[in-house]
Amino acid sequence: MFRAAEATMWDSIGGWFVAMYESNPTLFRVVTLVVGAAVLRWVLSFLIRRVVRGIVAGVKRTQNVEHTVEINSSPLLAVRVVQRTRTMGNVLNNLMTWSVVLVTSMLLLGELGFEVSGLIASAGILGAALGFGAQNVIKDLLNGLFMVFEDQLGVGDVVDLGEATGVVEEVGVRVTKVRDVNGTLWFVRNGEILRVGNMSQGWARVVLDLPAPYNTDIDAVEETMLTVAKDLADDPDWRRKILEDPEIWGIESISAEALVIRLVLKVRSSEQWDVARELRKRLKAALDEKGIVLPTLNRVVFDGIDSLVRTELSKNGIPTE
Repeated sequence: MFRAAEATMWDSIGGWFVAMYESNPTLFRVVTLVVGAAVLRWVLSFLIRRVVRGIVAGVKRTQNVEHTVEINSSPLLAVRVVQRTRTMGNVLNNLMTWSVVLVTSMLLLGELGFEVSGLIASAGILGAALGFGAQNVIKDLLNGLFMVFEDQLGVGDVVDLGEATGVVEEVGVRVTKVRDVNGTLWFVRNGEILRVGNMSQGWARVVLDLPAPYNTDIDAVEETMLTVAKDLADDPDWRRKILEDPEIWGIESISAEALVIRLVLKVRSSEQWDVARELRKRLKAALDEKGIVLPTLNRVVFDGIDSLVRTELSKNGIPTE
């Protein structure tokens, strides 16, 4: 009896669709196309989100963490997989949406009686005429795709794009959104990005230049700096952020005011600022304990690449020591 009732229900629904089609075939096909396109977009979007969530969840299970932010303590590859997967999911979702809209629009125009082939030919001529005006948009689209597929940047990366430096919040097909240290959200056209300085890929380096009095015992100062850095590297709270043993690169510059000694430390990406602040704090305490008084510098001039990097980062409020 239940099967008979179910069959009757489906017969009624089928009869209703047939009646709708016979009463107005064009309207029926138009509505079917619109509903079908909406359903198709929802299904594809759901599949993309499901794949992204599956990859992220797999990384979390592998690294035994509950939240993505905790993956910072895991191998660098795991962090990159999560960032790249989310970025690719966002871009694929945008491409899928525009593709469905374009194809559905052409089918709808055909159902409404327009000559689609003629429209395509006219659109080609019009596109050639407007090519110079639309070349910036095309440039944005292509450059955005290349940046994503080449893994130049991803959601969560700290990047320097020239005029904007900060954390990438969204990578679109045409525009990339970057949040700087002051909270300002920058909308950067992908076609205008000529260079990408990514501070979140692989590893980073803390470079700390310490000015010491000209007549100081250089060996003693270097030993103090190295001891403090090694104690930091051995600290359980900081050990996971430091990749290699600290190194003293020696005297970086000599002036009448001071000798500048350079200490470097290889750390995980995006951890260099926290490590540098903690290292400066510990160095201050160690130097005070040793009775070493740092000289007062009236001016320090950096040459070469150091000058460019420090200038760009300082404009955006990012520590440069």
